[in-house]
Amino acid sequence: MGRRDGILSGTYALDAFTDVPGCQPMTRPCILGIDPGISGAVAFYYPLTDIIDAQDVPLISRLKAKASQEIDAVTLTKMIRSLMPITAAFVESVHSMPKQGVASSFVFGESFGVIKGVLAALEIPVYFVSPQRWKKFYGISADKEAARALAIRLWPQHSEMFKLKKHHGRAEAALIAYYGRGVLNKQI
Repeated sequence: MGRRDGILSGTYALDAFTDVPGCQPMTRPCILGIDPGISGAVAFYYPLTDIIDAQDVPLISRLKAKASQEIDAVTLTKMIRSLMPITAAFVESVHSMPKQGVASSFVFGESFGVIKGVLAALEIPVYFVSPQRWKKFYGISADKEAARALAIRLWPQHSEMFKLKKHHGRAEAALIAYYGRGVLNKQI
């Protein structure tokens, strides 16, 4: 395996992606990376071709609630199902933060629960990874701009999907999926 900017790259043995519990052998492995939350994103990474597709989580307006939007579970399910089979999903493991309000903590936790429920319903193996762990792997700080800059450097052919500052969730989801590839390929 070679290294690209300190990040693993190279040719992947298909076997590395078929020994995940519950996965069937496939010709086109796809790893899902998810940055949870209302401003989060979902990334589909195809390690055999180094193709990434990152999209903001689909949102729906809440009726009669203070928080104006929530994750649209139906659309998220359809989005993921349309790209099945998924080898595994890597989801950023999150928790409430000090000084975060009760209402915002609830909305964030609810979003995390929706994502977990969708993945469980689709029977996709899920791995939770802390932000500290995957960011340490890349050598980046907690700064969202650092993640966006790295995603642009890793996938210049797909830089359009990371071009705006608000696309930091897409960048983080893509990097989480790419990190997952290393875990499944037993390089991390």
